[in-house]
Amino acid sequence: MTSKERSKLKAIAATSEPIGQVGKDGLSENLVRGLSDALEARELIKVTLLPAAGEDGENLAANLADLLQAEVVAVIGRKAIFYRKSQRKGFAHLL
Repeated sequence: MTSKERSKLKAIAATSEPIGQVGKDGLSENLVRGLSDALEARELIKVTLLPAAGEDGENLAANLADLLQAEVVAVIGRKAIFYRKSQRKGFAHLL
């Protein structure tokens, strides 16, 4: 992902609310499945990484991105932004 694409996605995500949070239960199967479904529907999601999760934000975001097969756009404080191109046909893609 280029810096221009990353900047565009960060601008889009700036006005959106987080759709989920990773807490003390960590990266559960249900959480990953729900976030993956959200990525397929939206392509871009913001997630809150609570301190109770135990890891720092960068590592937790990288692990979650691997599980989601997505790219980390940015980690700002305890918020992470993820992008994955949707496989749906007829969808207006962000990139």
